[in-house]
Amino acid sequence: MNSRKDRSRHKRRWHWRSLLRWLLIAVLAFLLANILMVAGLRWVNPPTTAFVVQHNWAAFWSDDLDRARRQWVGWDDISPQMALAVIAAEDQRFPRHRGFDMDSIADAVADYRRTGRVRGASTISQQTAKNLFLWPGRSLFRKGIEAGYTVLIEGLWPKQRILEVYLNVAQFGPDIYGVEAASQAYFGKPASQLTAAEAALMAAVLPNPVRFRVDRPSEYVRGRQQWIQRQMRQLGDTRYLEQLAR
Repeated sequence: MNSRKDRSRHKRRWHWRSLLRWLLIAVLAFLLANILMVAGLRWVNPPTTAFVVQHNWAAFWSDDLDRARRQWVGWDDISPQMALAVIAAEDQRFPRHRGFDMDSIADAVADYRRTGRVRGASTISQQTAKNLFLWPGRSLFRKGIEAGYTVLIEGLWPKQRILEVYLNVAQFGPDIYGVEAASQAYFGKPASQLTAAEAALMAAVLPNPVRFRVDRPSEYVRGRQQWIQRQMRQLGDTRYLEQLAR
């Protein structure tokens, strides 16, 4: 009788160990696949993004939503003013941090404790990770996955590539993704020809490109545009971008 119970316990332990072994293999394979995917995107332009897929899926089921407009352009075909504008607007420590702006995070936590209002502190690297691979939301689970992808992006891509991808995946309107599609839609010209004022206006809507509009800018958006242009000048104009190549 005891021998039969011992064999039964041994069999259960063997099943659990086998399950854990396969689970560990699956996790390691998933991690390796993601590392290889992110590494490859250093040179290969992503054919789509998670946000675009979600948008087009919603558009398929809705008569009120158009499919996403998006057109990839390389770094040399993007106005330096546009690159500078998004840094001035979204992440002025971008050339110096390693994916996370701890000062901005501390400021956001302090604001929350003081006012109870949640303020974003995401870097350009984090926003690139979110737009490429994830979904909208503020849950700790999603933020944790975002942090993992951010570490990979910062470790495997140069800063210039991160900014190039961000400019091509950021949402600039209800159905407009990427700087080229936005430039053509709003100004009727390629992204390479954007002026400082136009770039600042486009960057001004990034916090909420569905509520804030480039084609119908509110007083708030105009004020933000002017602030961004001042920040661009204070950063040293496009000479600031030389840091990205270091």
